[in-house]
Amino acid sequence: MSLTPNKNVFITCAVTGSGSSQDRSEHVPRSPKQIADNAIDAARAGAAIVHCHVRDPETGTPSRKLAYYREVTDRIRDSEVDVVLNLTAGMGGDLVFGGGENPLPPNSTGTDLVGPAERVAHIAECLPEICTLDCGTMNFAEADYVATNTPGMLRSMGKMMTDLGVRAEIEAFDTGHLWFAKQLVAEGILDDPALVQLCMGVPWGAPDDLNTFMAMVNNVPPSWTFSAFAISRNQMPYVAAAMLAGGNVRVGLEDNIWLEKGVLATNAQLVERAATIITNLGSNIMGPKEVRDLLKLQKRAPGGAAL
Repeated sequence: MSLTPNKNVFITCAVTGSGSSQDRSEHVPRSPKQIADNAIDAARAGAAIVHCHVRDPETGTPSRKLAYYREVTDRIRDSEVDVVLNLTAGMGGDLVFGGGENPLPPNSTGTDLVGPAERVAHIAECLPEICTLDCGTMNFAEADYVATNTPGMLRSMGKMMTDLGVRAEIEAFDTGHLWFAKQLVAEGILDDPALVQLCMGVPWGAPDDLNTFMAMVNNVPPSWTFSAFAISRNQMPYVAAAMLAGGNVRVGLEDNIWLEKGVLATNAQLVERAATIITNLGSNIMGPKEVRDLLKLQKRAPGGAAL
């Protein structure tokens, strides 16, 4: 593994995610206010970017409700804390087969499969600076669940994001996702150079061993900007690995709920620990203005107007 450390690193905080972690930690935010407050705290701790999903405030289950995204966006933009807003566009691709010898019809419990326009509706409404584009269909840990992102869906969603002036963050869970991301850029659907998040250790995508990680890194075009993370106990080791491989880092309660064995973390604590690792290894932490300059992002005022 040849090291070319990144000397200027930005931290993304993935604030809440769409998994079932809300029942395993009291610190996982549920309501729009809690999510926005966590995002603001993470920014104060050193995160230049906050990546946000939304949840039902009562149950904590993942949601696509536009009003929740609007409230999170407005609360973050109305605060005195500057941070780059990154909203997920991964919801709405959930397909749960019937199982066993009867895969069809799909199981109505858990299936949430809608068209590209509906999956991007909150992006058009809120106009974040960045939104995610999961660049491939993937089997997740559950037996019959498939996260569905076909080439046709991705071309449609990617074009919508580009037309809206929102930077797509390509989420790559395996090398084939990077292959298709390059195709989207070659077709002019996504801008070149692109922004990539390498997602390691998510069952059943790319495992989080360093050989696989470097295979992923080596498939990112040199002109692109990449960040990386691993889940659970390998979250902090991957802060170092990503930086040493020339990339940026992501931490947060979407990917890991523990600060150390037996100690539940907050988002701000995870960002603080990542910042300590980065600075102890001799690199600088970028602020939101530097990230906007690097990625050519358009900062937006409350209400979504360009500044």
